[in-house]
This record gives sequence, C-alpha cells and structure tokens, in this order.
Amino acid sequence: MALVFFPIISFAQNDTIILKNKDRVIGEIKDLTKGVLTVETSYSDSDFKIEWLNIKQIISDRNFLITLSNGERLNSTFIANPKDSAQVTINNNGKEVQLALAEVTFIKTAAKDNFFSRFKASLSVGYNFTKSQNLSQFTVRSTMEYTANNWSLSGAYNSVRSKQTNVEELQRSDGNITFKDYLKKNWYALASADFLSNEEQKLKLRTTLKGGIGKYFVYTNKKYFGAGTGLAWNNERFNDSLQTNRNSLEAFIGLELNLFDFEDISLLSKVTAYPSLTESNRIRTDFSTDFKYDLPLDFFLKLGITYNFDSKPVEGASKDDYIIQTTFGWELD
Repeated sequence: MALVFFPIISFAQNDTIILKNKDRVIGEIKDLTKGVLTVETSYSDSDFKIEWLNIKQIISDRNFLITLSNGERLNSTFIANPKDSAQVTINNNGKEVQLALAEVTFIKTAAKDNFFSRFKASLSVGYNFTKSQNLSQFTVRSTMEYTANNWSLSGAYNSVRSKQTNVEELQRSDGNITFKDYLKKNWYALASADFLSNEEQKLKLRTTLKGGIGKYFVYTNKKYFGAGTGLAWNNERFNDSLQTNRNSLEAFIGLELNLFDFEDISLLSKVTAYPSLTESNRIRTDFSTDFKYDLPLDFFLKLGITYNFDSKPVEGASKDDYIIQTTFGWELD
C-alpha cells in the first residue's frame, strides 16, 4: 500500500526523502542505523522507518553526524546532488565531496545530539517451570550501547538461574563491557573487560582484561565483519576444594559478524581465542551468537547461544560449558 504525503503540511525542519517508487516522505530525519532510516513527521503518531536501499534521493540542508562505509566519521551537511539522485554532497573539512548514497552507513541528527539519542539497549527474559520437583529456571539476556562521534561503549549481561527441590541452586552468568576508539579506514583501538561465573567449570569468577586493535573488513548497511587482536590479563577464582586462584597473560584474536536488515531477522556472532603466554599448551575460547526476530512495537524473540572452552581447567572441572536461551524482550533504539 502506497503512503500518501502532503507537501502543504508545515514541519519545523523539513527533510524530503524520495523513494524508488516515487513516494515522498516530508519530515525530519532522526537517524540511519542498521540499514533503516527513521523519519519523524507531523502527520503521523509514529515515526516512519524506511529501508535505506529503497531510498532514491534525500533533500536536506541540516547538519548530521555521518559515518561512511570506509569508517570515516563526519559532522556535515547532507545535500542531494540534483544531477544524480543516487549521490549526495558531503562537506569534508570544508571541501565538498560527492558520494553515493550506498556509501553512507550511519546518520544521526547533530542538532538533537544528546545522551538518549545515542543510547541503545535491549532486555529479554525467559521462564520455565516444571511441576516435577518444582524445577524452575529464569534466564536473562541484555545489551547496551552508547555511540559518540569517534568512540563507542557497549556491554552485555546474560544469566541463567535454576532451582529444584532438594537440589542446590545452580547459576551461570557472563558479562562484558567494551570501549572502541574509531580510527581511520575502519581501524579501531579497543579495551574491554569480560566476566564469567559457572558451576560446570567450577568458576567462581573469571575476569579478563583486554587491550588491542581491530579492523572492520566489511561495513555496509546490511552487515559488518571485523577482527581484533591484542593482549589479555586473565584472573580466575575457583569453587574447588582448594579455592584455587590463577593468573595468566594471554594473547587474543577475535572475530565478529553482524547481519541485519534482512527483513525482521538479525544475527550477531562473536568468537575469541586466548592462547596463553604464561601457561604452556593452554588455550581458551569464548563464543556467542544471538539470532533475533523483530516483532511490532520494538518487541522481539531471541535465540542466544554461549559456549566457553578451556583446554586446562582446574582439577575436577569440565573443559567446556554452554547455554542455549530462548527469550522474549524489548529494545530501546
């Protein structure tokens, strides 16, 4: 069904978006993220969300925070090229440059730049109960991200708790927080802290501090793929009979793949290997993947898998541990 737009409607700051089917949206661009452009209008209670690849031309003279597919970040006007609707004019350090619309991967309105316009978060939960022995299980998967002009801060927390009559409560939790400083040509510096606690590997708490550098090899409006490497300091406390504590210096190499804007489906996968530099023949691996199906009103269904491997666990502990979580949630975007 085609949308109907009225050019006589007054709006405080008009941007015009022309679609490939020749429809026009007149309103105010809020942002472009993960291949979807969000536009606020005065004639609709809810914002319009338009797939970036369906846009033919944008007409606006306002200032935006813009990220290009080569990783370059600009604070610039964003003006359509009248001779070629598939291109826009970007003011790059006082020099006007012609770019294809497809090269633009992120837009944020600079005029409304504030904490909440740059902050995203999601929370999903699941609950199971079985009458037999009163077995209950509660699970949580959550994420957050704050994006500034040239850096970002992201984090995640996942947890599973199981209770059963006459059985000690079992729990498993992991979390991380990551800082990235974006450099030229899709390079970035990173610093992060990872946390893990699980009964299967007798881990009371594992804390891994990392620092290094990475690069996005692919960064488009539908996906990104990157890798990072550096050094990590690993501190572990165990729930074994000796209450063992262990420290080690490790190298790390990680891969990250994010697929989005495939209808209502998205996929985020990460894997990191940690060969030890201070313990011979020891290597650890962390893997996680989230498969998300979007529902109306920013609700979603998520299937999450997390796997941890250690070639030299503490005595009596398993080498690996994993969880599979099916949850229902809501995101702030």
